[in-house]
Amino acid sequence: INKPSGLLSLSGRNPLNWDSVHYRLIHGQGGVSPAFPKAKLPHRLDFGTSGIMLVGLNKNSTQNLNNQFQARTIQKRYVAILKGWIADDQGQICAAIANDKAHFPRVKICHTTGKTALSEYTVLKRLEQPRRSAVQFIPHTGRTHQLRIHSLSIGHPILGCDLYSSADSEGMADRLLLHASELYFEHPTSGERLHKHCPCPF
Repeated sequence: INKPSGLLSLSGRNPLNWDSVHYRLIHGQGGVSPAFPKAKLPHRLDFGTSGIMLVGLNKNSTQNLNNQFQARTIQKRYVAILKGWIADDQGQICAAIANDKAHFPRVKICHTTGKTALSEYTVLKRLEQPRRSAVQFIPHTGRTHQLRIHSLSIGHPILGCDLYSSADSEGMADRLLLHASELYFEHPTSGERLHKHCPCPF
């Protein structure tokens, strides 16, 4: 499915936070028809992130997809717009990530208590006025807020980010400019290796 920016993946406890990808799937709401009462999400996207998501429609398919995510055989690709021009055309960001208990729900870079996190990037285009970089990310690990904190750690925060931004980068976009664009995975029934793509809206 293609998740829009500004929608939760899973519902919160507060009734104001019930609207979510999962809620719409199981109740057949928000343009979803028919309902899929047994639908489960083997992964999530942040509230502000748009793009492609996998949905398990029964117990077996969900477990199979969960296993693929845990084994890191599913490859994810994202597109993002970052503040400034990144000097190198491509590179890797290897910086361990830990929960920032003093600033929940943020995470932080911490090489002593953090978990290993690796993000690969390629600059797609350098944009002018103001200077921005359109980047493709391939996360090799799946830590919370990984691409957002890694971008900030190299001095180029993702535009529109409300948690990991410089003084002016949050206001440079009206949404988080992070989009899950591609997934490579095995079909849970046939085992066929699939590549699915979701065009970037920005």
